[in-house]
Amino acid sequence: MNAENLSVPAAELMIVGHFDKPAGYGTRRPHGSPSWLLLWTQAGEGRVEQAGVSFAVREGDLAVLGPGAAQRYRVAPGAGRWRFWWVHFQPRPAWTAWLAPYALAAGCHLVEDVPAGVRERVGRAFERALQDARWLPGHTTPGPPTPGNAPVPAVVMSSPARELVLGAVEEVLVLATASTGAARSGGEGGGGDERVRHALDLIAAEPGAPHSVASLARAVALSPSRFAHLFAAGTGQTPMAAVRRARVRHAASLLEVTDLDVGQVAAASGFVSPFHFSRAFRREYGLPPRDYRARLRP
Repeated sequence: MNAENLSVPAAELMIVGHFDKPAGYGTRRPHGSPSWLLLWTQAGEGRVEQAGVSFAVREGDLAVLGPGAAQRYRVAPGAGRWRFWWVHFQPRPAWTAWLAPYALAAGCHLVEDVPAGVRERVGRAFERALQDARWLPGHTTPGPPTPGNAPVPAVVMSSPARELVLGAVEEVLVLATASTGAARSGGEGGGGDERVRHALDLIAAEPGAPHSVASLARAVALSPSRFAHLFAAGTGQTPMAAVRRARVRHAASLLEVTDLDVGQVAAASGFVSPFHFSRAFRREYGLPPRDYRARLRP
């Protein structure tokens, strides 16, 4: 471990890089980092320690570490190498809800064993992020691609490039969390019943639709009472609680990327009134919809 491994990137910087490190490599930050850190393992094995927990990261694992807590990550003892992508970033507010089901401790998340069919697309998103990091306004193409699996130096990017890379990071998080069991449950436990999983998929596909216990039960060929019982047993929440949470998360995305007013966002997300929407939104995110948007657009 050398001095550069102890460096801490400034909170406002977004940095992306790729490492293929042999045994003996490690990074330790006794006071943590002001930025979030994402680690995507392509091959080999690493060991991550943060917030009082220690865990292995292997091929297909995604670790996301929050700021302000002592952290250490290194090639796992006994492993020959660790090949991984890493990104220092500041998350969009909605991302914390996606990661919540995967929390090992406060600010420490692990999405394990992303399905093999998704990993190639995740890898492409990182490759695109690295190219976009070199993009400059006025240029029609990003920087040159990185050959093979060669080690890649970190790239500190301009503001427009940062937005492109942030989009790639968002794609990685969506792919990883949506393709694993915890996300399919809406964040409250997966359950093994295929009918419950199908209902969750229906909710996630159209959160603003006029869902009810009866309509969801019909979609999976169950009586409302039987469906509600299976759903609660499998997810730890009622069907309508899952619907409300999905609607709030959909609304957060609309607040982030559109100029719709709060009433329009409420209607597009399936809420009967802006008042009910504001109350549900504050319960989930801790602040009203207008304040949430204002934090994103100072």
